Amino acid sequence: MVGLSVGEKHFIQGGIAQDLRSDGRKRLTYRPIYVETGVIPQAHGSARVRLGATDVIASVKAELGKPSALQSDKGKIAIYVDCSPTAAPVFEGRGGEELSTELSIALQRCLLGGKSGAGAGIDPSSLVVVEGKVCWDLYIDGLVISSDGNLLDALAAAIKAALSNTGIPKVDLAAETTGDEQPEVNISDEEFLQFDTSGIPVIVTLTRVGRHYIVDATSEEESQMSSAVSISVNRKGHICGLTKRGGAGLDPSIILDMISVAKHVSEQLTIKLDSEIAAAEASEEES
Repeated sequence: MVGLSVGEKHFIQGGIAQDLRSDGRKRLTYRPIYVETGVIPQAHGSARVRLGATDVIASVKAELGKPSALQSDKGKIAIYVDCSPTAAPVFEGRGGEELSTELSIALQRCLLGGKSGAGAGIDPSSLVVVEGKVCWDLYIDGLVISSDGNLLDALAAAIKAALSNTGIPKVDLAAETTGDEQPEVNISDEEFLQFDTSGIPVIVTLTRVGRHYIVDATSEEESQMSSAVSISVNRKGHICGLTKRGGAGLDPSIILDMISVAKHVSEQLTIKLDSEIAAAEASEEES
């Protein structure tokens, strides 16, 4: 928890009420976002995202596996988050473990949809090589290096950038198989398939402080929140997932208003993130 004096708390709350936050932003304005791709050479794709003093890395590793019996036409995707103990004092010991689990579950809800895959921002059917027999398993790992609030939005942006940076080796069948035989495959060392990230949403977290809500809250602002709702929105304006934290309840009408605001904010965030990812990949190719 961030330790603030009574005066500091009133200053933060008063600024939000007047639409002038302590760092000069309006309630619905993000901090500058910076993206760097290809930061982990051993991964199939990786990216680093900085949002103010919040700094996170996401990496993607792809392995050939077998689809589950219940979803034979889909690959498997797993998202794990780790919070470095040096990122914030609260991450030391079990505090970091609990937050890592909370962030992992929230990202899965917002990016992978329900258990059936409905509403998924990442399409698992695109990972199938041979239906029922061979698929790609994606392991997406997030690491929090430095924390100054709004970790979920930053991690989602890093995952989107890492998947955009991901090249999956082309796979060809070595020979036809019959029955339950596991097919032999040839994995190319030269040809790679780029991951389609056009449907991957951004996450917009609206944090309620007093009677107002803000986007991209800092750690100090989060310490004053009553609740927060994170909404994943794709570039078509469709809601892919939603998760809430904080003990205070919210009236359904307020949640509907938050969804409307998140849709509006997501448009500018998507444009900015696409621009930063394109610039980062161009810079990586030059180097």
